[in-house]
Amino acid sequence: MRRLVLRVVIVFTLLLGVNYVAWRWLFSLNWDAWWIAVPLVAAETFSLIDVSLFALAAWRSLDHASSPPDPAVGLTVDVFITTYNEEPELVLATVRAALAIEYPHQTWVLDDGARPHLKEAAEQLGAGYISRGAEWDGKPRHAKAGNLNNALQQTQGEFFLVLDADQVPNPNILDRMLGYFSDRRVAFVQSPQWFGNVQSDDPLGSQAPLFYGPIMRGKDGWNAAFFCGSNAVMRREALMQLGLSGYVADTERRVRTAFAAGQRVIRRARRRPEAKDKRVAALLAHVEEAFAAGNRDLAAGGSIAEATYRVQSQTDAAVRNLVAGDLAALNADLAQLRLELGDPHELAEDAGVYAAAVDRLAARDLSPLGALESVMAVLEAANIDRAHEAQPVMPLSTISVTEDMSTSMRLHAAGWRSVYHHEVLAVGLAPEDLPSMLSQRLRWAQGTIQVMLRENPLTMRGLSLAQRLMYLGTMWSYLSGFAAVIYFAGPLVYLLTGILPVHALSLEFFARFVPFMILNQALFLVAANGAPTWRGQQYSLALFPTWIRACTTAAANVWFGRPLGFAVTPKTRQSGVKPLRLLRFQAIVAVLLALACLLGLVRWLLGLGEGLGTLVNVTWAVYDLLALAVLIGAAKYQGFERTEAPAPNARRRQRPVTVEK
Repeated sequence: MRRLVLRVVIVFTLLLGVNYVAWRWLFSLNWDAWWIAVPLVAAETFSLIDVSLFALAAWRSLDHASSPPDPAVGLTVDVFITTYNEEPELVLATVRAALAIEYPHQTWVLDDGARPHLKEAAEQLGAGYISRGAEWDGKPRHAKAGNLNNALQQTQGEFFLVLDADQVPNPNILDRMLGYFSDRRVAFVQSPQWFGNVQSDDPLGSQAPLFYGPIMRGKDGWNAAFFCGSNAVMRREALMQLGLSGYVADTERRVRTAFAAGQRVIRRARRRPEAKDKRVAALLAHVEEAFAAGNRDLAAGGSIAEATYRVQSQTDAAVRNLVAGDLAALNADLAQLRLELGDPHELAEDAGVYAAAVDRLAARDLSPLGALESVMAVLEAANIDRAHEAQPVMPLSTISVTEDMSTSMRLHAAGWRSVYHHEVLAVGLAPEDLPSMLSQRLRWAQGTIQVMLRENPLTMRGLSLAQRLMYLGTMWSYLSGFAAVIYFAGPLVYLLTGILPVHALSLEFFARFVPFMILNQALFLVAANGAPTWRGQQYSLALFPTWIRACTTAAANVWFGRPLGFAVTPKTRQSGVKPLRLLRFQAIVAVLLALACLLGLVRWLLGLGEGLGTLVNVTWAVYDLLALAVLIGAAKYQGFERTEAPAPNARRRQRPVTVEK
């Protein structure tokens, strides 16, 4: 019955939303103020798409947690506890809990900080310890993804449970999740992240009941639930298959790029003065043809290795022949000179020495191509050995700081299935101050935008239409910062200038807008099934500078290679950062909105504005201020004091976990 009610609300919400936005575009725009009218209706369209993607997820919500299948006996499981710079006591508390997990397993500490004292302590408890080896020196480390990829090369379990350093697992966590893998198509099972150091009013919005609720259950219904970085069990076979296919795809891409670039660069090189020598010109022509032949082989579906070898060998043979000719001519000149000088005994040529000389001179750094540095670069680019990476096969995606979402999307595209198990099976630590929370949200948003720009789900092969839309929904939500700016500007413009973005606030406007907004809120209430959603809506609007910064910095990283940096979210309260500095843009907007409300009322009293328009825009501004007000409590938050009960949906077999301030 609840699902029926939810679907009825979804249908009417979307019908009213489409009706309202279509009317806004076609009949309501005030073109005399197009500079605010068009951005505002564009922001409303963005919000309608956002609501539609949420509704699509909620339409097919699943809940597996009530009766998960029993796990098979004898599975081999590794428990990975990832850490970088967390306090050893915190890591070891998680290690002790992991060792107490009931299903047979091997516990490993994956320490990216390479701390000998942590290694000793972990091994004394009975856990294994893994850190990076020398092969990672001077190579990209890929943060948490690199840490896990390194561990996968040194362990053998059929399955592995990923835990952040602060996520203390329940003893039955594997018993509740492993049973799903009886379906050979399941690649991973994700459970929610729940935090024991969050007050009931959740001032920093950490619990995310909307995400770890209707959104993830909905994505699960469309086989699009994704790995969230912790509290997930994964199938090693699926990850290794993904790593191998990724290696092949990356190799093919690099070879194609090198061959195509080689033809272009050599054509330019042939116009340089050094290429006027007939022998060098012939050599470059031969190399260009080798590249063209390699491209033809790849286009015809030929082997990458064979095509690459053919180009390399033909190029090397051409260079060697040229050098051999030069050396033979030089040797003949020397022989003639010696004859003339009366030294015939020195003509006895050592064939081995001669061949070695040809090989040495034919090396690319000494050949005639050495003068053509651009051509040399292309030839070296065709050497596909992934020497730029510490290990050739990277099972977890390394294209983003949110390796979890990118990896999930690749697994789904490869035909694997996922499961979201809606049961709290581990208790973690959320940020305890505003700076830590903002840093965490920024990293999440940056990583998601990186994935969208590098591997857009709308164009990724292998994903179903529903999966494309489910991934797009998560990415789309982080673009809301730009829409938020427009929503703040709308009431400011009217209250300060009297300019309306619509022709008039008529009955026709209210008859479309009000029912849509009411049903829009009803949709969140019904979908959340009693879970609070207002805090999430507040932060969606209030963190607009963070979302905008995430979009711009992620785009700069993807398009121009600017580094993002990576910081582990602190697990204890930080000091020395003034909240007002972090919230300066929100403070400016709040002051402007408050002043606009006051000035708007003054203008109305003076007869410079109409009453209905003033009332509507003051109400709008007050709504914006209420959304921004969440940051007051966040800035004043002094950390957690243990007074809360365990998670409301925790099962009886879960042991109580106390997390102190």
